Order: sequence, then C-alpha cells, then structure tokens
Amino acid sequence: MSIPSLTPFPAVVIGGGISGLACAYRLQQAGIPARVLEAGTRPGGLIATEEKDGFRFELGPQSFLSTQPLLKLIDALGLKNELLHADPKAPRYVLSRGRLIPAPLSPPSLLTTSLLGPGTKWRIFTEMLHRTRPPANDESIASFVRRKFGGELLNQLVAPFVSGVYAGDPERLSLRAAFPMLHEFEAKYGSVLRGAMKSRPPKGTPRAGLCSFREGIEALPRALGGRLGDLLLRETSVVALRRGKANGKPWFEVEVMRREHRETLSANAVVVAAPTEAASQILRGLSDQFAPAFARIEYAPVAVVGAGYRRDQIQQAGDGFGFLVPRSEGLRVLGTVWNSSLFPGRAPDNMACFTSFAGGATDPGLCELSDDEITQIICGEIARVLRITGKPLTTVIHRYARALPQYNQGHAETVSTLAALTSGVPGLFLAGNYLSGPSIGACVEQANQAADAVRLHLASIGVAGAGAVAHA
Repeated sequence: MSIPSLTPFPAVVIGGGISGLACAYRLQQAGIPARVLEAGTRPGGLIATEEKDGFRFELGPQSFLSTQPLLKLIDALGLKNELLHADPKAPRYVLSRGRLIPAPLSPPSLLTTSLLGPGTKWRIFTEMLHRTRPPANDESIASFVRRKFGGELLNQLVAPFVSGVYAGDPERLSLRAAFPMLHEFEAKYGSVLRGAMKSRPPKGTPRAGLCSFREGIEALPRALGGRLGDLLLRETSVVALRRGKANGKPWFEVEVMRREHRETLSANAVVVAAPTEAASQILRGLSDQFAPAFARIEYAPVAVVGAGYRRDQIQQAGDGFGFLVPRSEGLRVLGTVWNSSLFPGRAPDNMACFTSFAGGATDPGLCELSDDEITQIICGEIARVLRITGKPLTTVIHRYARALPQYNQGHAETVSTLAALTSGVPGLFLAGNYLSGPSIGACVEQANQAADAVRLHLASIGVAGAGAVAHA
C-alpha cells in the first residue's frame, strides 16, 4: 500500500555515502531538513573502518587530503581534535627490480632518481624550453606522457600512480577528466613544468596534507549520520521516482521500500547521490536518456587486503607512506600503505600493519578469486618485497566489484550530458564520486555545490527554509 506524505519534504537525498551525507548536512546547516535514504545498514559507502585483534584497518580510502571544504566540515562536526596528520616528509617508494626506491616528488628529484634513465631526464629538463599544444581529441594519460616525456616515465612512475589513485588503466583514462590541471598547463603555457611553476601558491599558503582520525576514517560518516539523526533512514531502497506538481510548484514522489513496507515520500527537490548503476534505475521514471549516459561510466573492481605482523617479522623497514608497483615487476599487488607507520593507533605495541590493493582496471580477474586465494597471493608478494618471515597474525579482506569510477576518455562529455539531462528536470540534482573526482575532499566539495543549488531552487519556488514535516 502506498502512503503519500501529507506535505512535501523540502529535499530528499538518495544515497548515504559521503556525498549524500555531506550534501544533507550542508542543507541542514542552512535550515533546510533533507531526508536521506540509504539502502544499506550503515552510512558511509566505501568508507569503512574495521578493528580486528587489536589492529585498525581501513577497508576503503586509507587517508584523505586536508582540503579547505573538508577541514571546515570536520570543524563543524566537532572532529577537529580527533584529526591525525601524517608526516608530510613521510617517504613514498616505487618498487623497481625488487628494490624499494624513493619516489621523486618534485621536479628536481626527477632529475636525480635512479628510476629514470638519462634520456627521460633530458626530456624532463628541456620540457620548459619547448611550447606544445594539446591535441583536439580527448587524450589518454598514457598518450600525453609518451608525447611529452616518453614511455619510461609512464611505466615507472605515472602508471603506478594512476593505479594508486583510480585503480585505472592509463591507456584509457582521460587526461582532461582525471588530471585537468595538466591539460590546462599545456593549453595555457605550452609546458607542464612552466604551468606548474607559474601556478604555485604564494609562500606561506597552507598545503593540504594526508589526514585520518584517531578511530579511523569512518568517524566522518558516523558523525554526519549522528548530526542528521532521524533524517537518515537506513535499509530504505528507492523503488521509483516520479514528477508531479502541487499548488503550481514542481515536486517529486519517491516510492521507497523500507523494511518490507512500501511508502511514498514527496519532496520539492531530490538529490541522487547513489552510484551510477543505482542512479540509472532510480531515474528511469523521469527520462530514458539517463541510462545510456550512466552506462558509459565504467568501474574498476578492487580487492583490499589488510595484514598485521610483529615488527620482528619484518626485515625491510616499513617506515613512510608505502609503495607503488609498476606492472613490469610482474606482481599483482598495485600498491601498499604502511598504516601503522603513517598514523598512530593502527597496531598494538611492537606490531605493524599494512593495507594492499589489487585488481583494478588492468587486472580485473583477480577479484574473481576466493578470499583465501587473494589473501595468499597478496600477502605472499608483500612478504617477498618487505622480507617478512612467517604468516601474518591477522588479515582482513574486502572486495569491491565496482570500487572506483573510471574517468576514461569521453568522461567529460558524459558528465556534460548528465548535467544537461538534470537541468531539464527542475528540482533534480546529482552528487557522487563520478562527477568531479573520487577523493573524499572532491566528493565533499561537489556535495556542497549540489546543496547550494538545492537551496537556490527551493528559494526560487518559495519553499526555502521550510520546516520539517510530520511524515517520518
């Protein structure tokens, strides 16, 4: 039986990941209550922290950058004192011929690293002396790097970095969509290095650093969920979304299934903050044009494996951020984060823990193996790299069939298509990690923009600041 709410709710946010939670919280701060519908049992999406045998593992993002919008949100939530800052000088490594080599993190270090040969270093050194223009077509990251600096830089540094950020394939990822600043540097200055130098922030400008929380990153969605309170409905799936109009104002009917009971909510504005597969199904009642656009956005599968050891088991010191693995090394692990070195409270005294990632767009078949097979492969590879003796004291594994959206060639056009379709439905808005970046900071910033757009829409139809309605 369908029971419509008596009065439209000002806004409904579909999806309780970080994008949906941040959007609803910003609306709440503006005095606009927003009902959040989350299909799962807990909010947070890919952000999850698990404690096992005294170790603390992150099953999704391992850290986040301290961007200003994110820091402002953390402060508003009262989490500032729980914030942990990683050492900005913590070294990062790249595996090369079985050895961990410090990753070059600045232009000068690119000219001294043993990861690159003289020819590549010369191309880097002379890049500012030449003026080039990007091609008219949507260029892949691999094509860009080969054109500007050669294949060695791509294989040794860029491809592993891309795997670490997107779990993606540089042959398919779009430079304009995934790293728009590099495209802009070449388009504006004719040189990537010249553009980077001219775009450096003034001295004294705070730099974003890697952060987490004492109790793990899940503290962020947990705090957001606590602030939203009864506005957050768990185990609530959207069955259908329809348009309507009452008293001359556009509104939406949101048909939901909640604990085996079907209900119909009404709202003046709807933010769809669900992953693309779910968003496509939700929006089919509004337009059949959403589905083909969402279908163009691919996702990479990723396996996350955490392992804890005694420190005396580890012969190769695991101090620093961690390491990335070029495909030429012949390993299936993409990279490993040294959690207990990066943040305190991740392992008991005299112990250490690591989290490794595998699969991705370049090795999707790995995620089809069993948990035991994946754990054995990854822990075995890490043991050889770090010269670990004996088995891990504890392990955790989580597989994501659709972990990260791939910003492949044509992605910008797809996002533009979705924006045009959404603008054709007054009161409808999108939020999510497939729009302007997969990082937590990017999701929060884009969610803020969606919330501000909702506020302006509600003001335009005369319902801004509407109070909460009785239907719960």
